[in-house]
Amino acid sequence: MNVVEDALNAGGPESYPHRMVFVVAESLVAVGGLAGAVQLVTGTFVPPVSDIERLGLKSWRLPGVWLLASVAVPSGAAAWLAWRRSPAAPEAVLVASGLLAVELLVQIPLVGPSALQAVFGSTSAGLAGLAVHARRLGWRR
Repeated sequence: MNVVEDALNAGGPESYPHRMVFVVAESLVAVGGLAGAVQLVTGTFVPPVSDIERLGLKSWRLPGVWLLASVAVPSGAAAWLAWRRSPAAPEAVLVASGLLAVELLVQIPLVGPSALQAVFGSTSAGLAGLAVHARRLGWRR
């Protein structure tokens, strides 16, 4: 093992199962959510506004803020808690995964299904499963 791996696994990987998966995956989800939120708020690469007009919306700004609040912030918090080896990290990953799933379920009727939703949905399910597994294995308290 090198110095970086030693630092990342201090306390032993068995003490914090799946920790680095949580840190990396939740960070990537947070960055993806942030990028998507910025695109929606700025009107860059957005679906047609006609997709959301039936909801009384005239722009993608509110959905962009929703994406930031429901995906980027919770995933970023879960990554940070896992990085810090917080006892709350597995629960934070579960919450972030659940909120991501809700976001995807809300998207599908509005913009239709997409491959990106399948990727993020699989990521959400996988992280939730690993969070439950980490808790069962004894994430250190």
